[in-house]
Amino acid sequence: MQGKFYTAPLPPQLSDSNRRIIDTNTPTMRVYQIWKGSNRFFCGGRLIFGPDARSLLLTVSMIVVPVILFCAFVSQRLIDEFNHHFGNLIVGISVALTVYIMILLFLTSARDPGIIPRNPHPPEPEDDTASGISTDWVGSQSGAPNIPPTKDVMVNGMVVKVKYCQTCMLYRPPRCSHCSICNNCVDRFDHHCPWVGQCIGKRNYRFFFMFVSSTTMLCLYVFAFCWVNIERIMEAYHCSLGRAFLKSPVSGILILYTFIAAWFVGGLTAFHLYLIFTNQTTYENFRYRYDGKMNPHNLGCWRNIREIFFSKIPSSKNNFRAQVKGDSSSVFNTSMSLGHAMSPEMPKRSFDIEMGKRQAVAAEEFEDIHSQIDSIGGSERCGPQPRHTNRDHKGNWEITPDIHMLAAEFGMQHGSTVREKIHGVR
Repeated sequence: MQGKFYTAPLPPQLSDSNRRIIDTNTPTMRVYQIWKGSNRFFCGGRLIFGPDARSLLLTVSMIVVPVILFCAFVSQRLIDEFNHHFGNLIVGISVALTVYIMILLFLTSARDPGIIPRNPHPPEPEDDTASGISTDWVGSQSGAPNIPPTKDVMVNGMVVKVKYCQTCMLYRPPRCSHCSICNNCVDRFDHHCPWVGQCIGKRNYRFFFMFVSSTTMLCLYVFAFCWVNIERIMEAYHCSLGRAFLKSPVSGILILYTFIAAWFVGGLTAFHLYLIFTNQTTYENFRYRYDGKMNPHNLGCWRNIREIFFSKIPSSKNNFRAQVKGDSSSVFNTSMSLGHAMSPEMPKRSFDIEMGKRQAVAAEEFEDIHSQIDSIGGSERCGPQPRHTNRDHKGNWEITPDIHMLAAEFGMQHGSTVREKIHGVR
């Protein structure tokens, strides 16, 4: 018999052992523990930040430190110059506004901005879209030749093209874009803000705008009362502006600092007001330039404002604390990230989930693979086999790198010996 081997039955004890090994190597984990994006999670997945979350420390210090200086060195003279009730109110407003800004900053940076969940596999091609694929697309995409790069959808009666994301393996919804920093597709993606360390999207844009506008108000507030303090000093000591700055140098520093900061955050506030009135995102404004063509998302000034400030914020599409049974690919990827040794022969593309070429063997196939290895090894142990000089291609058994990797993972050290014996058969 050409290309065939005598097989030995797999002992039921070995099969049960394999099942126990598979069960121990596919533990129950939470979604945030096997998350494929670049986000950072805290409090057991309850808080999600961007990879540059450390920039929050700089942002907080740039807001809190000037207010502390204002309360410590400037407010006392204001309290004395005005009556104590009104002076204390001036200080209290600055502190309350700072606390409000910190809350808005936290709501902007520590929540899901609107991440679209990834697909575990590429979507099934549709008949109407598959027929319109260009030859360049077919030639350049060896893994998914039937998935076109774009497709048309209707938005407010207008045709809008949506793109296919190779990383998330899905067609992005309208106004969705993939953030290269967080490595996620974000619904109504505006931009990635390094000052808050998070993407700005559909679920946190409202808080981001309120944070920027409130910071502008705080800058103008401190700026104004620092000038009031300088004027009071000039009146009290009958001195020039320069001598007044020398008597209260903190006021001069805060005037200069808040003047520069107000231009920055104030300009950002004005720009986003324009975007809100015209129902655009920062990404759309820089990429599409709707000034020269019709914006399919513009519903009119009042409806645009209502959509941002008075509409219900959609719930997150991700439950980061949900328990999932780690499949083979997720466990293997986790093992590689923890530094576990893997077979050097295993192709990198087997684990390349980001490119939609997931080729890892599922856990339920382990037993069958192990059975094939032991069957081949059993045929060698049954005695010498007749020499085959005219074997066909199907008779040429070969242990693939996938099987080698699985054999090494479960301690089947005889895998390489079996392969050598198989190649030695003639």
